[in-house]
Amino acid sequence: MHIIVNGTKKLFQEPLTVEKLLEQLGLDKRKLAVERNREIVPKAEFTLVNLCDGDEIEIVHFIGGGAYKLQRKSNGINK
Repeated sequence: MHIIVNGTKKLFQEPLTVEKLLEQLGLDKRKLAVERNREIVPKAEFTLVNLCDGDEIEIVHFIGGGAYKLQRKSNGINK
């Protein structure tokens, strides 16, 4: 079965759920969002949603960041 994952066509064995796809790709399902054919797949449904030949999957990873203090300069003096 061919599935397009983030714009790249890949070959997988059937049957395949969203959760199994993520496992095969080595991805942590807790830190991402999945869209199937332009519809968000709720995490609670990862084990229930069966993928079909030709499905388009978009996977978005959440990346945490830190906080920083913004300093503005006025006339060469930090504020």
